[in-house]
Amino acid sequence: MENLIALLIAAPLLGAAVLLCGGRRLDAVGHWIGTALAAASFVIGVVLFADMLGKEAEHREMGQFLFSWIPVEGFQADVAFQLDQLSMTFVLLITGVGSLIHVYSIGYMEHDERRRRFFGYLNLFLAAMLLLVLADNYLLLYVGWEGVGLASYLLIGFWQHKPSAATAAKKAFLVNRVGDVGLSIAIMLMFTTFGTFAFGPVLAATGETSEGRLTAIALMLLLAACGKSAQVPLQSWLGDAMEGPTPVSALIHAATMVTAGVYLIVRSADIFNAAPDAQLVTTVVGAVTLLFGAIVGCAKDDIKKALAGSTMSQIGYMVLAAGLGPIGYVFAIMHLVTHGFFKAGLFLGAGSVMHGMNDEVDMRKYGGLRKYMPVTFVTFGLGYLAIIGFPGLSGFFSKDKIIEAAFAKGGTEGWILGGVALLGAAITAFYMTRVMLMTFFGEKRWQPDEHGHEPHPHESPKVMTIPMIVLAVGSVFGGAYFSIGDRFLHWLEPVTGHQHGHPPIGAAAVTTATVAVMVIGVGLAWLQYGRRPVPVVAPRGSLLTRAARRDLYQDDFNHVVLVRGGEHLTRSLVYVDHTLVDGVVNGTAASMGGLSGRLRRIQNGYARSYAVSMFGGAAILIAATLLMRAV
Repeated sequence: MENLIALLIAAPLLGAAVLLCGGRRLDAVGHWIGTALAAASFVIGVVLFADMLGKEAEHREMGQFLFSWIPVEGFQADVAFQLDQLSMTFVLLITGVGSLIHVYSIGYMEHDERRRRFFGYLNLFLAAMLLLVLADNYLLLYVGWEGVGLASYLLIGFWQHKPSAATAAKKAFLVNRVGDVGLSIAIMLMFTTFGTFAFGPVLAATGETSEGRLTAIALMLLLAACGKSAQVPLQSWLGDAMEGPTPVSALIHAATMVTAGVYLIVRSADIFNAAPDAQLVTTVVGAVTLLFGAIVGCAKDDIKKALAGSTMSQIGYMVLAAGLGPIGYVFAIMHLVTHGFFKAGLFLGAGSVMHGMNDEVDMRKYGGLRKYMPVTFVTFGLGYLAIIGFPGLSGFFSKDKIIEAAFAKGGTEGWILGGVALLGAAITAFYMTRVMLMTFFGEKRWQPDEHGHEPHPHESPKVMTIPMIVLAVGSVFGGAYFSIGDRFLHWLEPVTGHQHGHPPIGAAAVTTATVAVMVIGVGLAWLQYGRRPVPVVAPRGSLLTRAARRDLYQDDFNHVVLVRGGEHLTRSLVYVDHTLVDGVVNGTAASMGGLSGRLRRIQNGYARSYAVSMFGGAAILIAATLLMRAV
C-alpha cells in the first residue's frame, strides 16, 4: 500500500502537466481530464484510508522513500512521504472537497474560454497541497508550501484582464513571501540545531534543545502560518483574493490552503510544547484574528468578502486551539475539517447566487432569492446554521470544544481566551445572519445595470448544485459523527497527543453559554436586517462600521508604515548610490581622464620634444645626486 502514496500526488500533477502543456486541442475535454484525475486521487486516498483503518493505532503510520534529493556529506535531503492519521485527514479533505469543487467548476466556468487552463491550475494546486501534507521533512514541505503559493497566485489572478484581480494576485504573493521567509529561517535553524530536516529526528530531539532556540524556531513557524493562513498581522491579502473565480475561494481560501498554517503548527507540536512563550503568542494571534475577521465580516456588503472575513475568524479559532497545546490540537483539526465542509459549501452557494445574478456580489442588490434558488437557499442555509454553531450541526461540536478548551487553559489567561472565543461566536452569528437575511429574505432590491440588463435569478445547473448538497450533508452530520464516541479524538491522539482539560466551569455551562451568545447574535442581526428594509445604498454607519469596511485600516497602516517607509528607504539608497558610490566611481574616472589629457600633450610625436624631456629628466637626476652628496 505504501507505493500508492506517491500516486496521490502524481495523479493531479499529471493532470496539470497535460492540461497546461497540451494546448488548445484539449479545450473541449480539459475539464473532464482535470476532474477525473482529482477524483482518482480521492479514490486512492480512500483505499489508503481503508487500509489504515484495518490496522492497530500504533501501526497505522506508513511511508514511502523515492530518492535522495541532495545527497552530500553532512547534508541529506530526501524525497520521501509520510502518511499518518494527521496527514490522512488532510488527504481526504483536500482530495474530497477538491473533487467536488472540480465538478462544480465544470458548470461555473462553462463559458470561460480559458477553462482548460483553469482546471490545470486547480490540479497543480492539489498536487502542491498534497505534497505539503505528505512530506516527511520540512524541506520537502517547503517545496509544497511554495507550490501552493504559486498556484494561489495563478488562480487569484486568473482573470488578469481585470486590474483588481492582477493586483490582488500580486498582493497575496508578496504578503505570503513574508511568511515564507519565516519558514525558511525556521528550517535553517532546525538544520543548525538538529542536523536534519526530517520530522521524526527533529521532533524527537526537542527535549535536548534549549528553550530559547525552540522558541525562535516556533515563532518563525508561526510567522509562516500567519502568512499562509491569513492571521494577524499578515491577513490583509485574503479579502482581495476574492477577485479570483469563486471555486478558487472555496478550495484555496476556505477548505485547504489557508489551513496549511494550522497543519504546520500541529505537525510541529513537540516544538511548540517545549516553547511555552511561543504557545502564548500563538493563542494571542488566534484570539486577535478571530475577533478581527468577525468584525470585518459584519461590515462587508460583498458576499465573498464577508465570507472571507468569516474564514479569517474561523481559522483564528483553529490557531487559538493549536496554541493551547495538547488540550486543543485535536479540536483545532476537527474544526478545520468541519469548516472545510460548511465554508466550502457557503462559498459555492455564493457562487451559485452570483451565477444567477449576472455576477453581482453586492448583497444590497439581492433580496428574496430563496424563491428563485431553493436548492441554493437550503444548502447555504445549512452551512449558515453549521457555522453559527446551531445545536446538532457540525460547527456546534467543533467550536464548542475549542471554547471549552480555552476555558480549560486555566487562570486569567483561560478566562480571557474563553471570553474572546464566546464573543467571537456571538459576532459570527450576527454577521452570518446578516448575510442570510440580506441575500435570501426581504424584498428584491436588484435593478437594471447601466446597459439596461436586469438580472433574472435562477437556480444553478445540477453539476453545480450536487457538490453543494454533498457539502451540506457534511455540514449537518460531520460534527456529530466525529464526536460520538470521541471518534476524532481517538483517531488523532496517537499523532498529536491529547490532554484532558479541567475548565473552571462545567462543559454544560460552556455549551449553554455558546448557544446563548449564538441566539443573541442572531437576534441582533434580525432586529437590524430582518425587521426593516435593507437600503440599496450603504448608510454612512458608525465609526467602527466605517473602519471595518476598510479592514480596520490594515491596508492604510501597511501603506503608511511599510510602503511609504520602503519608498523613503529606497530614495535614500538611490541618493547614496548616485552621490557617494557613483560619485567615487565617476570622480575617479574624471580624474584619470584629466590626467590622461595632460599627459597626452607630452606624447605629441615630435622627437625634439622627447629629447628635451630626456635631457630635462637627466638634469634633474644629476642635480638631485649632487645635492645629496653635498648634504
